[in-house]
Amino acid sequence: MAEELLLPSSGKITSQLTGSLLAVAFLSSFGSSMLYGYNLAVVNSPAVYIKDFYNKTVLSRNGTGLSGETLTLMYSLTVSVFAIGGLLGSVIVGMLVTRFGRKGTVVKTTVLVFVAGSLMGFSRLCGSPEMVIIGRFITGIHSGISLSVVPMYLGEIAPKNLRGFLGLVPSIFIGTGVFTAQVLGLHELLGKEEHWPLFLSIIVVPTFIQLLLLPWFPESPRYLLIEKHNIHATITALKWYRAKCNIQAEIEEMQEEQRSLSSVETVSMWKLLADDSVRWQVLSVVVINIGMQLSGIDAIWFYTNDIFENAGIPAPEIPYTTAGTGVIEIIAGLIGCFTIEKLGRRPLMIGGFTMMGVCSAGITLALLLQTHLSFMRYISVGCVVGIIAGFCIGPAGVPFLITAELFKQSHRPAAYIVGGSLNWMSNFTVGFVFPFLQMSAGSYCYLVFASICISVAVYVYVVIPETKNKTFVEISLMFSKKDAVLETQGLTHLDQLRLKKMNGYGGLEHASLEFDSSSSAA
Repeated sequence: MAEELLLPSSGKITSQLTGSLLAVAFLSSFGSSMLYGYNLAVVNSPAVYIKDFYNKTVLSRNGTGLSGETLTLMYSLTVSVFAIGGLLGSVIVGMLVTRFGRKGTVVKTTVLVFVAGSLMGFSRLCGSPEMVIIGRFITGIHSGISLSVVPMYLGEIAPKNLRGFLGLVPSIFIGTGVFTAQVLGLHELLGKEEHWPLFLSIIVVPTFIQLLLLPWFPESPRYLLIEKHNIHATITALKWYRAKCNIQAEIEEMQEEQRSLSSVETVSMWKLLADDSVRWQVLSVVVINIGMQLSGIDAIWFYTNDIFENAGIPAPEIPYTTAGTGVIEIIAGLIGCFTIEKLGRRPLMIGGFTMMGVCSAGITLALLLQTHLSFMRYISVGCVVGIIAGFCIGPAGVPFLITAELFKQSHRPAAYIVGGSLNWMSNFTVGFVFPFLQMSAGSYCYLVFASICISVAVYVYVVIPETKNKTFVEISLMFSKKDAVLETQGLTHLDQLRLKKMNGYGGLEHASLEFDSSSSAA
């Protein structure tokens, strides 16, 4: 299935999708990214049973039950402690991927899922709400690591013409995880009171499958060459992932990057933040990762049932309506995955955030008018579907892909720490604050999300360039030109080449010939 395609206009070699690439994308996402989506939605359906368990346990311990506010606070902690764990996972991911590699980190951190699943699965038997909360915290750590390392791994093993496609595979599995939790949460399946511990702990199944199969596949070739200096293992890995494709050009490109980084160690998060040469990249990662979570999508996923109840949907129909939205998530994710290499990253992000902003404003309008116009309840459901679809088309996966693409090997782990930390802090803020925001601001709380979504869409339109079919070095050069373009316009072709080679973080001569040719011809 693997072939090489020669592009006459540039003379560069691109590759078609191979079975090995697809298998790694599916395995790494199935046992990691899917669990993130599952854990986002799993607490939605059994919320009443979990609260009842908490109340009965405290009653048996102390002789008195919990007040309504205390119970809400305790359940909000159960929901949002997942994000606290995610924050911790995102902070340590840089250390892990540098020490164990990309695939090695995915494999070794599976132990966290088995520990968390055991805690949550036996929590009712042991009469311990603390086991549920700790289990949620540990699953958050695993998800915090996975959300960074899986896109990093796939972005590094993929040829540049398939980086967008493979980079969005995790977002499809995030949507699949949410949908799986919604379906299993139906009363006919695991949505009964006696089944909620099993419902929370079933996450061990996909992780076990991943643990059995993923170790047979090679590590990231870029990691093996640039960080481990193992040319033999690099060639072996590329032959796995490229099959019959000529890998010489790709090895040369990685060696050029390796030489440009020969005097540059893997930078820390603080050095990254202090590095003026990548300030636009860092700012872009900050904006899109905060915007991804403050868009309100987690409020939709955590509290879908409550939103539909407030919209007037009859209680028996709510679980099925919620499960129906999961189908939209998967379809929207597939649309994004199969169009990103044709449309590019920017259109998917701009369109997705804009759609979410419009639909968030629509929910406010629908909830305000539904007492006078009964059909408005269906408008609010449609807006929820629109928010989910807009998110899954672009904002669900592109920010993680962009984080990998905007930085070279030395800066990439630190960039994921920055993006992941902000992502999870925003996730925690929304998960913990939304119930209280909803109580105080009512329908108007969605206007906050609408304004954030529109603002992020404007930022992406103005600042972030298109990275489709660009090497990591070419993308870095695009940002380095942002401040220096006016100064270099008058230089000769040869001067431009020399300047780029002198630029410590800038581009490589052969990697930017296409730009140089166009500049010199102008």
